[in-house]
Amino acid sequence: MFSTLLISRIQFAITISFHIIFPAFSIGLATYLVVVEGLWLIKRKKVYYQTLRFWTKVLALTFGMGVISGLAMQFQTGTNWSVFSKIVGPVLGVLFTLEALSAFFIEATFLGIMLFGWHIFSRKIHYFSTVMVFIGVTLSAFWIMSANSWMQTPDGVMFVDQHFIVTSWFKVIFNHSTLLRYFHMLLAAYLSTACVILGVSAFYSSKFKFKKFMRFNFKFSIVAIALIVPLQILLGDELGYKVHEYQPMKTAAIEANWHTRQAAPLILFAVINQGRQENHYEVSVPGLASLLNTHKLHGELKGLDNIDKENQPNVWLTFYSFRIMVAVGLVLLLISWGCSLLLWRKRFWSFIGFHKLLTYIGPLGFIGLLTGWYTAETGRQPWVVYGLLKTSDGVSNISHQQVLLGFLIILLVYGLIFGIGYLGYFFKLIKHGPLIAPRKRTNKTN
Repeated sequence: MFSTLLISRIQFAITISFHIIFPAFSIGLATYLVVVEGLWLIKRKKVYYQTLRFWTKVLALTFGMGVISGLAMQFQTGTNWSVFSKIVGPVLGVLFTLEALSAFFIEATFLGIMLFGWHIFSRKIHYFSTVMVFIGVTLSAFWIMSANSWMQTPDGVMFVDQHFIVTSWFKVIFNHSTLLRYFHMLLAAYLSTACVILGVSAFYSSKFKFKKFMRFNFKFSIVAIALIVPLQILLGDELGYKVHEYQPMKTAAIEANWHTRQAAPLILFAVINQGRQENHYEVSVPGLASLLNTHKLHGELKGLDNIDKENQPNVWLTFYSFRIMVAVGLVLLLISWGCSLLLWRKRFWSFIGFHKLLTYIGPLGFIGLLTGWYTAETGRQPWVVYGLLKTSDGVSNISHQQVLLGFLIILLVYGLIFGIGYLGYFFKLIKHGPLIAPRKRTNKTN
């Protein structure tokens, strides 16, 4: 029988897994639209306008889904995690309020102009609204990542009698991992969005449709992925160094390292046996785990045997989530650089069979994003605020039946709204294709 705690954790994991996709996609689309609309203002090419109108519709749908899924997550925090909310409220409540005031209101206000102001406002005002939506989603991501990073590497507080007392808001907001994790998340959002754009472009190429639109979006997404992946790898390396410094047991789980040792090997594959605290069928590279995590070949990695078994993270989930994330990054690097080489040699457009294969790359970025998130969240267990508050101490005192009912409702509603509603409309947009005719303004409002 699953415990109330476990069902609540699984339910929250499903809720946030659905939710995180939409803000990330919104961040990437808003950034893309700022660039494309800037190009349209300068060059006035029809393909830029077609791209704007097409992806703006997707942004509108995605933004709405992000709001709905976010509300469901907030309600769940109150029902299943009321003790957690009460304890961390003095810290996270302020950060979430700042997110709503400084970011969400900006998005909501200017999104209306961006969506419906094509024939009402001047090009400059419309572009200003697009920029403001971009600023809004980017600011929103900062506050959310600041809150989550504080839970990972808490600073600027005292924990007294099961209450957090803030001693420095600057240290709370800009804690030890905020900026690194924030930019890592932004790049993940850009990559995920670029993968979707690449997949849609590949689909049109395989169907010989919307040639100019397809080629522009194809080239842009390929170059974007080719440039972003190396930056993400460098940033991820620095973030791994920080994780080792402030969350050594998360590093131990990522590396499936049971015993403290120097020159620890990087385990590429293993069958994890957490009960016996050992790995089977290891495939490893000597010394590489120490080098990556400490930047020293003979650096010391602490082992999971430094803590009791009940305080260890779920090693196999953390271990494999991290490796899937890394594998996605390497696949994207290989594909984008290979495609870039073909574009440079002017041979890319003749490989239609390869384009059909690229159609399936669309979800790959989100797989990398989600597995990266799972690594971060499962690796800090059993702590909800690392080293200070355990997850088990934050769950609500509600019945097993109530949690199970809520879990089943979440599965049903999310399956209908997101699985059928969102994806159904998104695929309908793809089938319909981009708008062909450029806009004609009827009002010259400045």
